[in-house]
Amino acid sequence: MEKENKLELRMMGLVPYNISPIQQAIQFGHAVVEYGQNMKRLGEHNQSLNKQYDDWADNWKTFIILNGGTSNHSQNRYHSEGDFTGSMEKNGADLIANEIEIATFYEPDLNDMLSAIVFIVDERVFNKEKYPDFDLKPFYGEERLKLSEIYLDPMNPKFPNKYSLIGNTHVKPEWDKWVESIGGRKNLFLRLFLKNFRLA
Repeated sequence: MEKENKLELRMMGLVPYNISPIQQAIQFGHAVVEYGQNMKRLGEHNQSLNKQYDDWADNWKTFIILNGGTSNHSQNRYHSEGDFTGSMEKNGADLIANEIEIATFYEPDLNDMLSAIVFIVDERVFNKEKYPDFDLKPFYGEERLKLSEIYLDPMNPKFPNKYSLIGNTHVKPEWDKWVESIGGRKNLFLRLFLKNFRLA
């Protein structure tokens, strides 16, 4: 199949804010290698993921490195109870809860911190010109509701399985068609998830 007929793919990922730009790029690269190795290990268990990675590696090769905030997967030494988990770890858990295939890297020279999380995203997530957000205007008139406002709890990791539309029940058939057009609930999750991040 020609490249023009394929969905554009990007390797996106999160890195901690408090390492240098060159280190952010290096840590991201480490996680990308882990992703490729994971695909080899998956072998025939998941051909579609293998094909997606090969397509990205052969045809696209684009990295998008995002600021993932803090990394802390240890107990805070100043408090006797509680696990003080960083935003990198929390975001990784959200991705896993929503069945997004990820690879991680823990840097030995940075006290084994979680230094990168990577995952592949197709154009239905990031190309809003070609795949615009769901149009609420036909149902709600000029009242401008944000995409996230049509969920009861949009940032609950399980929301793609349990979303609820507010108000108009006539919205649901059109909504379901739109979700299908952007690649299903995983891409729906990624569209909302990625709105929280800026480039590193």
